[in-house]
Amino acid sequence: MTTEISASFKDKYIVFYDGECGFCNHWVQWILEKDKHDKFLFASLQSGFGQKFLNERNLPNQIFDTLYLWQPESFYLTKYQAVLKIATEIGGIYSLAAIGKVIPDFIGNQFYNLVSRNRKKLAANQCFLPSAEQRKKFIE
Repeated sequence: MTTEISASFKDKYIVFYDGECGFCNHWVQWILEKDKHDKFLFASLQSGFGQKFLNERNLPNQIFDTLYLWQPESFYLTKYQAVLKIATEIGGIYSLAAIGKVIPDFIGNQFYNLVSRNRKKLAANQCFLPSAEQRKKFIE
C-alpha cells in the first residue's frame, strides 16, 4: 500500500515537516520563496497525508523531529540528506550545498539533530499565512 498520489504531482518533491514548529514553518516559507521552478509541495507530518506517509513506512507518527523529502515512486530522504537535496534542487547559489555531500551522513545528521532538538528555541511560533497561490502547494 502506498500513499495515494495525484497524477498532478508525481514529478514533485514533497516536503514533510512539523506543522506546529515555528522554525520548521520558517523553512517552509523559505522554500516557497526560493522555489522558482515549482518543484516542491508540502505536507505537515500531523496532516492525514503526513500520517499515512509515516504509517506506510513504519516511521514514528507521534514524534515530528525529522524532515522528510519524498519524490513519489522514487525515494525519500531524511534529515541532512533531505536538506542538501532541497538546496540543490532550488538551484542557483544554493546548489553549492552539494559540497556538503563530502560530510559523512552521521556527522551531518548529528548537526541536524542538534538543530532539531533546539528548533523551538530558535524561532518563536509565528502564524504563517500563505498566499492563495502558495496554498495550492500544500497537501492535506
